[in-house]
Amino acid sequence: MDLPVMPPVKPMLAKSVARIPPGMQYEAKWDGFRAIVFRDGAEVELGSRTGKSLTRYFPELVAALHERVPERCVLDGEIVIARDGRLDFDALTERIHPAASRVRTLAERTPASFVAFDLLALQDESLLDVPQSDRRRLLTTALSGATAPVHVAPATTDLEVAQRWFEQYEGAGLDGVIAKPLTLRYLPDERAMFKVKHERTADVVVAGYRFHKSGPIVGSLLLGLHDDEGTLQHVGVSAAFPMKRRAELVAELEPLRMEDASGHPWAAWSDEAAHESARLPGAPSRWSGKKDLSWVAIRPERVAEVAYDHMENGVRFRHTARFRRWRPDREPESCTYAQLEEPVRYDLNEILG
Repeated sequence: MDLPVMPPVKPMLAKSVARIPPGMQYEAKWDGFRAIVFRDGAEVELGSRTGKSLTRYFPELVAALHERVPERCVLDGEIVIARDGRLDFDALTERIHPAASRVRTLAERTPASFVAFDLLALQDESLLDVPQSDRRRLLTTALSGATAPVHVAPATTDLEVAQRWFEQYEGAGLDGVIAKPLTLRYLPDERAMFKVKHERTADVVVAGYRFHKSGPIVGSLLLGLHDDEGTLQHVGVSAAFPMKRRAELVAELEPLRMEDASGHPWAAWSDEAAHESARLPGAPSRWSGKKDLSWVAIRPERVAEVAYDHMENGVRFRHTARFRRWRPDREPESCTYAQLEEPVRYDLNEILG
């Protein structure tokens, strides 16, 4: 492979802002695997956000990209999988599997798509120093004939349209809006763009915690919600605390600490079979590897308000929740899935055309 922009390339990133800024190019924020596509003739390489190769996990995309993108180009975009008109991140994570036979089976059962939103090189020219508005024009021209599963991300410079996308597209599983300055050149691994994400709050039961890697202080709080049967299901973690606060939390939670977790709602967490019928902390996965998944059980009596962006498949927080405050006025039994706001569904096909 001999391209004007060579792998590995870490993609340009975005920093969070509270509102959509005016005077920029706007796109939906896709919730998939960020990927840089390198194509040089017969060679196609998919690079991840960290620079590692994703190529072996998406053979159907490699074939599609070879047929549908220019012979020599470098594209920035997102690998996504759609089910029933919505993005399905769970199906995407299943593709990172060590067995080639399993990857081939999933490629047929749940084929992936690639949504391109930037062009870093074309033929023999690097476009890293070309302004964003010009790169967008070159991208749409270069992929004007592309067909599914290769798509060009919709973009607009109309702030009202961007606001409408922010409100509607969440129903298709998208994650917010990205704003790009029109004169911005491509800056790998720099937070030069802006992202506006949905944020909601929920009252959750704090039922345990994990220690921080640096020592006996809180690393993350384990959060739960009661389902329709009254079972406490693990829905995620809250982990962003100053170091002083982490130490304080250990002292605050010490009166609730259980020396014997046998009576805890998540006592069966170490039994792999138990994870098939309940959402428990410490679920084994290919992502955790040999990571220590043990945790400290506390009596599930304290309620916290946390902020979250959206739910994954309606059962857990997609990203780490942000701790807001304790809620001594709430009973743990009142913390149920019913409090969560459900976005109005929106068909992903309407976005990708």
